[in-house]
Amino acid sequence: MDRRDAQIGSVRAHMIYDANKKSVGASYVLCLLLGGLGAHRFYLGHRATAAVQLVLGLLGFVVGFTWPPLWLWLLVDLFLIPGMVRARNLEIADSLAFD
Repeated sequence: MDRRDAQIGSVRAHMIYDANKKSVGASYVLCLLLGGLGAHRFYLGHRATAAVQLVLGLLGFVVGFTWPPLWLWLLVDLFLIPGMVRARNLEIADSLAFD
C-alpha cells in the first residue's frame, strides 16, 4: 500500500505543478500589453520590482520623464523572461517536492 500512496502523491504533485506553472508565452503577452504596469513581473512573483515598474508607469502619465527608463527596462525584460519563468517553475517544483 505504501507504493500506491507514493504514486498517488507523485501524481498529485505533478497535477498541482501543471496547474501552477508559469508560461513564457503568457509572460511575453503581459510584458507587451501591460509591461508598463509590471504585470509580467507580478505574474512571475517578482512583486517588489513589479511595484517599481507600476510606479514608474503611473508616474509617466503625470510627469512623462519616467517612461524612457521604463521602456529600457522592459526591453531588457524581453530577454530575461525565459530565465525568470524557468526559475519560477523550479521554485514551484521544489515547493512540491518537499510536501
